[in-house]
Amino acid sequence: MTTDELHNLALKSIRVLIADLVQQFNGGHPGGAMDMAAIGIALWKYVLQFSPNNPDYFNRDRFVLSNGHTCLFQYVFQHLVGYKHMSMEQLQSYHSNITDSLCPGHPEIEIPGIEVTTGALGQGIANAVGLAIASKNLQATYNKPDFPVVSNYTFCMVGDACLQEGISLEAISLAGHLGLDNLTVIYDNNQITCDGSVDLTNTEDINAKFKATGWDVIEIWNGSEDINAIVKALVRSKTSKGKPTLLNVHTSIGTGSNLENNCRAHGAAFGEEEVDRLHVVNGFDPAMKYYIPLEVYGLFKDLPEKGDSIEKSWDLLVESFVEQYPDLGKEFLKRVNGELSCDTWKSLIPSSFPVTPTPSRSSSGLVFNPIAKNVNNFLVGCADLSPSVNLIWDKKVDFQNPNIETQCGINGDYSGRYLHYGIREHSMAAVANGIAAFNPGTFIPVTSTFFMFYLYAAPAVRYGALSKLKVIHVATHDSIGMGEDGPTHQPIALASLYRAMPNLNYIRPCDSEETAGAWEIAIESKETPTILSLSRQKLTQYPGYSRRDMVSKGGYVFIEADDAQLNIIGVGAEMCFAVESAKKLASKGIKARVLSFPSQRLFSSQSIEYQRSVLRKGHLATVVIEAYAPNGWERYATAGFNMQEFGKSLPGAVAYDYFGFDAENIAHSIERYLSAVSKDESLLWEFQDLNQIKDH
Repeated sequence: MTTDELHNLALKSIRVLIADLVQQFNGGHPGGAMDMAAIGIALWKYVLQFSPNNPDYFNRDRFVLSNGHTCLFQYVFQHLVGYKHMSMEQLQSYHSNITDSLCPGHPEIEIPGIEVTTGALGQGIANAVGLAIASKNLQATYNKPDFPVVSNYTFCMVGDACLQEGISLEAISLAGHLGLDNLTVIYDNNQITCDGSVDLTNTEDINAKFKATGWDVIEIWNGSEDINAIVKALVRSKTSKGKPTLLNVHTSIGTGSNLENNCRAHGAAFGEEEVDRLHVVNGFDPAMKYYIPLEVYGLFKDLPEKGDSIEKSWDLLVESFVEQYPDLGKEFLKRVNGELSCDTWKSLIPSSFPVTPTPSRSSSGLVFNPIAKNVNNFLVGCADLSPSVNLIWDKKVDFQNPNIETQCGINGDYSGRYLHYGIREHSMAAVANGIAAFNPGTFIPVTSTFFMFYLYAAPAVRYGALSKLKVIHVATHDSIGMGEDGPTHQPIALASLYRAMPNLNYIRPCDSEETAGAWEIAIESKETPTILSLSRQKLTQYPGYSRRDMVSKGGYVFIEADDAQLNIIGVGAEMCFAVESAKKLASKGIKARVLSFPSQRLFSSQSIEYQRSVLRKGHLATVVIEAYAPNGWERYATAGFNMQEFGKSLPGAVAYDYFGFDAENIAHSIERYLSAVSKDESLLWEFQDLNQIKDH
């Protein structure tokens, strides 16, 4: 059998297998996976450098399936190339009720050989940009002449719908600007989305769009069949200098089926009759389901051994590298193993802080910038707010396209670890996910912008939490105290979203000491991203009361009071109102314990005994003071002085006063509440809203 004949048999076998797998449980996405079969053969057989026996081989080429609904494409090729976990039995678990299936409906990072979790369209291509950035930075940091210890490429598959998402254009623009010539995006251009043909909503010139943003473009017209042309294009893309590459591969969705080029081929089984017909016209017995001829397995049988050889050669290269460059080699191996390049990073955190009022965004810089300067794992980025977020360390180098000289004079190269994302919050968080996913612990990406704009980034932040990726998000300007920019910039409900999100540490420290504790938690977390919620305005410092070591508890007794009649919870920038209102109440003979509560999630993870010792639930009324929506506090408090409306364009202190956040007013409200409770204890059973300022 000639190579062309073998290719043709493989194409037919893969397409019929995909139709079988979708039909089995009458659900899934067959059309795109079928039309991408030629791309898969070209990529896995002839181009990708990987090791089927070790999916985590460090220097492997990365492959991202951004159009994740076509996941059978990736699962089938994992099976064919010899990934041990992906048996035919596993393939048949697609869309089944098997809880430990390795073939979920969209690729998930927990599956061997899957680089990132994809599903919501556009996330994957942004992740791929992050993977390419990570590789570029490692190359610039560690590669030496004759020692290319990092030489991998990133390939990303996208569909028509991926390229319509806003996040994709953000990522494409950034990749083109950065000149990421180690990135190839393969566009399955079948001109079909769920609703119909692409021209229903989109008639732009994709090639011109990519070229305008700094990409090379290679067009392949017979992409469903012409494996040789795809191989040549992929190989050529790996030789690109200074530009990422788009392969615009024209395909026919549902190739060979009676729904070819029809939107009905996108997301539904073809039906038994049509699947049987596909068997017959492709030369297979309809009774033989889930069948791959031995000749097709033979096409890929050399890949495990080839992968072992690639990995062994790399191991020997690294061994020689460490001998030639022992200090650099030692650091490189620590990064490969997911360890921080500096073991003594905690000693870089100041042991004490100024006692004068300090914005917690400034406290954050005092804590983290010495660490970022000395620990190469950190790749810090900002969405065009660098002067505001205070994450610039002395003598930093920007991660920047070395071929660009900016008008502002801020330049850099690929060894830099400060990344200007531009005004691209959504892709910033998704790119950071890709950087983190390059290899666990090799990088700890840090993003930063105003807290309100993490609403733009929320889908990608969620993906990071879902994927257990260690990313640190620094969210400043986190209260109505940020002032005159008004309700568009003043977050009210956003904290409720992030406090409710699984596997995400949302931490809101009240002063410099708690900010130090928050950074320690963020850096030490293994599989949990963190949002640090920080103030623009100056915050009172509380030496002797705030404790960095207690932030890990989520909540703790800030100021104790004997024979206390209630608890007052202070949070972040509003701690001052808790402390001052407690003083006002004390002057009236009402004793209050003050609790600091930087993280609900961390508190809820403590033992029930500890939680009871802090809250004394059932014995004391508890009032939380926070200028956010109260949602969620009913779990810990019996009443709250909170916000039920958007903010106001006023100077910060005036905005607080406008919404009733004044110690005298709060103390009076609490006093009335306690008086009402003394007459009717049932008020403790339901969360009470004490801030009666509703409508101005």
